[in-house]
Parts: sequence; structure tokens; C-alpha cells
Amino acid sequence: MSPRSLQGAVKAAIAVATAAAFALTAAPAHAAPDDPDPSAWTELSKTYQATSKYGYEASAAAGGYVRTDDCVADPVEGGMGYHYLNKANIGSVDPEKPAALLYSEGSRNAWADVSDFTGGRKLVAVEWVVEDKGQDAPTLFGQTFQKDQLPGFFTLHAWIYKPNSEGLFAPWNPLVVCPTT
Repeated sequence: MSPRSLQGAVKAAIAVATAAAFALTAAPAHAAPDDPDPSAWTELSKTYQATSKYGYEASAAAGGYVRTDDCVADPVEGGMGYHYLNKANIGSVDPEKPAALLYSEGSRNAWADVSDFTGGRKLVAVEWVVEDKGQDAPTLFGQTFQKDQLPGFFTLHAWIYKPNSEGLFAPWNPLVVCPTT
């Protein structure tokens, strides 16, 4: 193989690898069939790229996210998991700066969740938090933030790391469970 054709083959391999990487970031988790506008994934890919480095739970602290040991769940609705909060991002409606990362230790669908076998916390969602000062609820990704999920605040969840049958932006995920003590 001549040096020129070798260079062409290397460039082609790099182009294919780059295209594959972008394709993987376009829709990292499956959305519910009734989720709104699919173009939300274009903006959510920015969120995915900005937060995927926190897939390993220990790296969240380096990004300013403080670990909590309270797992949030509702016996009927499902769970949210453990919130890791970055106070500097409260009030942000920037797709790349969610205020919280949500982690789970397990799921009701254990065979499909690697974290159930490793015992570690796995990143499942992100959340934006904006203080309610009497203003209209903010919007992001074409979604209006939920009011009073957290009293005195507007919140928006995005289940980009774990599928949610209730919807991509639902506050609760029936597959997320909290450990019982």
C-alpha cells in the first residue's frame, strides 16, 4: 500500500470513528413513545456531552457536585435517586449546566442495569433547579419546568442515561428504586 493510500485509509477511519461518536451522543437513552418534539435531542446532546464525564460517580465532586445520601422515591410514582447538587448551577437554564446529577443504585429491571451487579451508583438523569420568585415557570428543551416538586423551586428532569416509560422529562422514573433499610 502506498503512503498516499495509507493516509487516505487513516483519514477514512478517523471520519468513521468521529461520525460514530456523534451518532452515539444523539440519543443516549430511549424516550417514551409519547415524548414531545424529537428535536429536543439536538439540545440534549449538549447536556449529554457536558455530563457524561460524571458517569463514574466519584468524578461528580470534581465538577462541583456534592454527594447526598438521601435517595428520593415515591411508593407509587417511582424514584429520582440520589441528587448530587452543584449550588453554582441553581438558576441555570443552560443545557450544559444542570444543577443536579441523579444517581441510582438499582432498578426494578435488574438484569438490564449494570449498576445492580457492581453495587455502585450509576448516573441516570440530570435536573435543572430554578428558584420560584413569583415569575412564570422557565422553559428548556421546549418543556415548562414543574412547580413545587421541590417547594419554592421550579425543576426539570431529563432522563438521558436511563429510559423512563413515563417520559423523557417526567419527574419520577418507575425503574429507579431506593434501597430499603
